[in-house]
Amino acid sequence: MLWLLVGLPLGAGALLALAGSRGNRSAPAAGVAVAVATLGAAVAAAVARPSASAPLFAGVRAGLAVDGLSAVMVLVVAAVTAAVLTFAVGELGRDENRSRFFGLMLVFAGAMLVTVTATTLPLLLMAWEIMGATSWALIGYRWRQPRRARAADVAFLTTRTADLGLYLAAGAALAGGIGTLDLGALPDAASPWLHLVTAGIVTAALGKSAQLPFSFWLSRAMEGPSPVSALLHSATMVAAGAYLVLRLHPLLAATGWAGPLVAWTGALTALALGVVAVAQQDLKQLLAASTSSQIGFMVLAAGSGGVAAGTTQLVAHAATKSGLFLAAGAWLAALGTKSLPALRGAARRHRLVGIAFTAGALTLAGLPPLSLWAAKDEVLAVARAESAAWYAVGLAAAAVAAVYSAKALWFVTRPLPEDPEAGYDTERRGTRRVARTAPAPLLALTGAAAVLGVLALPGPASWLKHLAGAPGEPSPKPWELGLSTGVVLAAAALAWWGAPHSVPAPRAAVRWAQDWLHLERVADAVLVRPVLRLARALAAFDDRVVDGAVRQTARGGLALARLAGRADDRVVDGAVRRTARGGLVLARLAGRVDDGAVDGAVRALVSGARALGRLARRPQTGLLHQYYAQAAVGFAVLVLILLLVR
Repeated sequence: MLWLLVGLPLGAGALLALAGSRGNRSAPAAGVAVAVATLGAAVAAAVARPSASAPLFAGVRAGLAVDGLSAVMVLVVAAVTAAVLTFAVGELGRDENRSRFFGLMLVFAGAMLVTVTATTLPLLLMAWEIMGATSWALIGYRWRQPRRARAADVAFLTTRTADLGLYLAAGAALAGGIGTLDLGALPDAASPWLHLVTAGIVTAALGKSAQLPFSFWLSRAMEGPSPVSALLHSATMVAAGAYLVLRLHPLLAATGWAGPLVAWTGALTALALGVVAVAQQDLKQLLAASTSSQIGFMVLAAGSGGVAAGTTQLVAHAATKSGLFLAAGAWLAALGTKSLPALRGAARRHRLVGIAFTAGALTLAGLPPLSLWAAKDEVLAVARAESAAWYAVGLAAAAVAAVYSAKALWFVTRPLPEDPEAGYDTERRGTRRVARTAPAPLLALTGAAAVLGVLALPGPASWLKHLAGAPGEPSPKPWELGLSTGVVLAAAALAWWGAPHSVPAPRAAVRWAQDWLHLERVADAVLVRPVLRLARALAAFDDRVVDGAVRQTARGGLALARLAGRADDRVVDGAVRRTARGGLVLARLAGRVDDGAVDGAVRALVSGARALGRLARRPQTGLLHQYYAQAAVGFAVLVLILLLVR
């Protein structure tokens, strides 16, 4: 069951992504069918609570398990994926790359399911990497437009920088004696490796969840299609970091410093990015900044020990924000703009979308009795039990959330201007209609966002705390509920009646907030430029010193070769030539000797032979008596010789 839960979206998504144009016709229906089947598998897994493992490396296994916290997460991820892909059927229309789009969305959802069910660090790291890669491809889905490709690069490189913390954590865990790399065993790592493990985990989580100082990447991510924002930036990618620190709260507690650091980061992000959301004049940018702010409440809960409270906030925010992003996408497709001033009266023009957006905005504002009101009070109660300062900052962030929610709602619910068409089509040519597949997922998500506050009621809250393994978490007292309600209502009323009827000229502070606190510029100045300067310096060192040494060695070798060539030409070849000349002289002398002595001797011998021949022919007269006389003389000579010798 567990392998099916993660394998179905991963396998089907990979096939769709690789099918290309051949799968365009069947991709929407196939994508929705796989998402619905995955939701069914998630429900079954949440009930059965299966676990599975397989060998991965020597002494390390790839482990998956659906426990209390991950059971909630698999349901949230699968449900939001199904709703978003249903909406995307109409949003993508006849897009020429919809097979790739639905495939990447399913692969991303599958990687997120592995992330929330992984029980060992290597498997978590693998899923984390797939999630990052597919998010880059989805944000830059329309990559032929340079600004979208650039935005995808910024988002990917920023999160990748933070993701290096997971590699640091894995190495430190091995060095600290956690050979199995089991997530539950990480708090048992030996010091000082425990602190490195924790630092790596916290860095990766804060980067993925767009917390300070990494928040700016979420602004760039809004260049992706609206369904991408609804899935990645509500219930999955940005929630993955918050889920990780919630799940590994024992690791934060084991160090002593990590819990307060995480809590302060979450609280300050909730407040600062809330202010950024208030300053935005682009609806998707407002929702993006509010996402960082709302995730900050989850991170605050994790740092202060509120695992159940953070989970309640995560679930409520996932439903609320995915519905709001889909509503913004529906208006963008219909009207061709996402500028708030241009969206005046959009809720009146497209009423179903307007109803869904209104319900989501009121929930995001934290108005009672909607879900985020109850969820935030759960988080604030845990924070107050640990630190009054955390509680104060969190309460201020809740007030700011009411302001940016009321601002967005004020614009879209105004009466239509005299010439609304003048502000449309700034992003693309609008269709002037909402796709037929949009209302159902919109209303389902916003309805869930409204009613999920029941998780904060005494009975369901107690059940969720036992499910998350935190039965002793504090609950909000009546005066806390009353105080937060009064603060939120006052802030919402002030924002509503103080909302401008025209956009004022931006002042320096407004520009600072609209530009997301200039965080990208700071990162460019503090990190990117120094790294590039270091890279250039290293490249110059490589060119001048390393490569220079190689080139000088080569030049020295060439010089030696030339010297050797000259020595060969002048000495060796000279000696050879002199030897050859001597040989020629000797040959000539021999020739002369041969001509003068040898040839003379030969000629003399030949002449003597001829003379002897002539002499020998003289006795041969043919007369027999002469032959006998010659024989007698010969015998006489022989006798004489014999006598003389003896």
